[in-house]
Amino acid sequence: MATFVISKRLNDTYKYELTSRKGKTIFTSNSFELRFECEEEIVRLQENLDKLVYMKFRSGNGKFFFRIILDEKQIAISRKYTTQLLLQKGIDEIVKYGHLAEILDFSSGEDIFPDIFEEMEQ
Repeated sequence: MATFVISKRLNDTYKYELTSRKGKTIFTSNSFELRFECEEEIVRLQENLDKLVYMKFRSGNGKFFFRIILDEKQIAISRKYTTQLLLQKGIDEIVKYGHLAEILDFSSGEDIFPDIFEEMEQ
């Protein structure tokens, strides 16, 4: 199942990514000033999967990617894919698992496993 991952960019804005069952990024959202805006847009995206428009492109180096449009506004851009088939599989994963995807928040910057590292240092 896919997962939405909220994180912070280097400029202190927030973003979310949809990652596949294998942990690969499918797409990355636009930037948000506040974390809750990410959560709101994820919910909006999940509620409107049938209204999403996927605009497919080919970059100058021959890689394929898509932009996700909702209500005539770009909300995300995909990673680069080597083939059109892989690009389509990314879109299919959104359609199939997007409404089931859980949300993980890694934006706090705190250590996820602090006890493990403390034990290793001792």
